[in-house]
Amino acid sequence: MTPILLSWSGGKDAAWTLHVLRSRPHVTVVGLLTTVTEGYERIAMHGIRRGILLAQAQATGLPLIETRIPQQCDNARYEAAFAAALVQAQERWPGLETIAFGDLFLEDVRAWREALCARLGWRIETPLFGADTKALARDMIAGGLRATLCCVDTTQLDGGFSGREFDASLLAELPEVVDPCGERGEFHTCVHAGPMFSHPLALRQGERVLREDRFAYVDLEPAD
Repeated sequence: MTPILLSWSGGKDAAWTLHVLRSRPHVTVVGLLTTVTEGYERIAMHGIRRGILLAQAQATGLPLIETRIPQQCDNARYEAAFAAALVQAQERWPGLETIAFGDLFLEDVRAWREALCARLGWRIETPLFGADTKALARDMIAGGLRATLCCVDTTQLDGGFSGREFDASLLAELPEVVDPCGERGEFHTCVHAGPMFSHPLALRQGERVLREDRFAYVDLEPAD
């Protein structure tokens, strides 16, 4: 069995990547790796609370490695934090040398990850890469994945979509220029149920905030 670490964003693509990897007979996902922004105590980019992150990890049944970065983090500090997390992972799982990402079709992002990991002595897996995102979005929903749009880039999509469920109705209403999986950063999601979880998470929606005059966030909280 080939051990794999999974880069976990808290969103649907990472969650579906876990589901796909678990279907492969010669692969075992040993843990999750997530970047948390200090001070905010939230997953970087997605803005998901750390409490929800911990609940997600528990629902997957996998241990979690957190790499912490400062606010306004530059690329050098991000890479240093990421490298330290990979060292921690190898100390925990000797022989581990592969990390998976939920990338879909952005060649430049995948190439950057591949180059960074190669410098650190790691290889990457991107099992969803190259998939037709319209079909993939439908497969996720049909397969039982449930997620909420937690962040919308209002330069690409109306902010009113923030807080919407990632479902068939949403897909039908998305403008043609918006990727159905939000791969160009149009939106980010917080997954709360699916075949990768042992149980669904109960979440409620709190404050809505527009950051940088651009990103429409909805603050998701554990309902209990």
